[in-house]
Amino acid sequence: MTGKGSVNHNSRKFHAKNTDPERSCMNVEYCNENIKDVYHKLFDEALARYNEKQTRNDRIIDDYYEKICSGKQEKPFHEIILQIGNKDDMGAKTEGGQLAAKILDEYMQDFQRRNPTLRVFSAHLHMDEATPHLHIDFIPYTTGSKRGLETRVSLKKALA
Repeated sequence: MTGKGSVNHNSRKFHAKNTDPERSCMNVEYCNENIKDVYHKLFDEALARYNEKQTRNDRIIDDYYEKICSGKQEKPFHEIILQIGNKDDMGAKTEGGQLAAKILDEYMQDFQRRNPTLRVFSAHLHMDEATPHLHIDFIPYTTGSKRGLETRVSLKKALA
C-alpha cells in the first residue's frame, strides 16, 4: 500500500462508510501502541549516544520521530494490508470469510517473530467490512549502523 496509512481507521476511532458498526465487535485488535512511545523504546538509547558525540549543535537531534516525519528519506511507518479472496468468494459473513479470518489470524500470530526488524505497533483484523482483511503497521529498523544513529529507521536494511 502506498500513502500514509490510517491507524485511527484501523483501530476504529472512526467508522468509514464501508464499515458495519454492528459487526465491529468481531474485529480483532492484536496491538495498538502509540507510535511515539515505540520510537522512544527503539531509538532513544542510540539517539543519546549519537547526540553525545556531536560537536556541532546543528547536528543534535532533539526528537527522532519528528526528524523522520519531516525528512524525505524514510517514512515514520509502513502498513501492509492482507486479504484472501474478495467479497464474492470470501465475504465476511460467509463460511469462506471465516476461513480467511482464521488464516489471517494464524499469519499475524507469528508475524513479529518472522520479521524481527519490522516492529509492529498496530495490527487489526477487520471483520466489519465486505471481506476480512488484516492491517499491520510497523516501523522498519536496522541496528549496527556505522554512520549516524546505530539503530535507525531503514526499510531497505530491515528487509535485507
